[in-house]
Amino acid sequence: MKNLDLDVLRTFVTGMTLGSFARAAERLGRSTSAISAQLKKLEEQIGKPVVKKSGRGLVLTPTGEIILSYAKRLLELNDAAMAAVADTQLSGHLRVGFQEDFGEGLLTEALGSFSRTHPSVKIEARIARNTELEFALNHSQLDMALLWQTPSTSVENEIGQIPLHWIGIPERIQEYLNNGQPLPLVTFDAPCILRHRAIEALDAAGLPWRIAFTSSSLNGLWAAARAGLGITPRTQVGKPVDLPVIHTLPSLPSLGICLQRSSPEPNPVRDCLEDIIEKQVRAFCR
Repeated sequence: MKNLDLDVLRTFVTGMTLGSFARAAERLGRSTSAISAQLKKLEEQIGKPVVKKSGRGLVLTPTGEIILSYAKRLLELNDAAMAAVADTQLSGHLRVGFQEDFGEGLLTEALGSFSRTHPSVKIEARIARNTELEFALNHSQLDMALLWQTPSTSVENEIGQIPLHWIGIPERIQEYLNNGQPLPLVTFDAPCILRHRAIEALDAAGLPWRIAFTSSSLNGLWAAARAGLGITPRTQVGKPVDLPVIHTLPSLPSLGICLQRSSPEPNPVRDCLEDIIEKQVRAFCR
């Protein structure tokens, strides 16, 4: 029975997480040829290809999907074991908030990884919109929160910029453009930074618009976009696979993503979780 190389698996997972093995090379401090060699080594160990070409990029093969799932688990166990023997076990209580876009995938992965490594830490998590998270931080109801950069948030805590896209049913939107009808928007209730950016972009391009659907939940926006009620301005974080990005409309600006703290005082528990969250968020940043 062959043994999988953890170093090779880490390269594979990093490349798929970042969506590019070139970006993985930058992240890991290696040349692209070294990354390609590791990917080839992985396929030789398995005996089957793990990725295949799709347009200008690469996508997972069925075998690659299986290996990626196991690779993440193996690396988490390895990192947890190394943390344990290094005597970095933490304990305490942490209250953390996530903007809705990050409430499913990133919350599950980040908190799951942290909890397995530091089971003695009690975590309370809240999923909410920016205004609620900012209020909670300012009133010491949260220790930290991941939220969009707005005029009221400090740029010093920005992790990076995440591209904003139009998401919906391209054929339906093309009909509105062809007929000169106002573009139907699917957005959160105001105030909403993404809604504001979308309206600014359409106004600048001279394109008429109307609010066709509003919701207080992200799932409501995805359901409305999927039903063809309109387009929603969002990032690709947590985007349903069956909803495409629309490229025929005016480009949208990127959004800054911040890790805000309620207190500047040192906190080893918070700092450790921040590091995990930051690494995962950077996979979506430019």
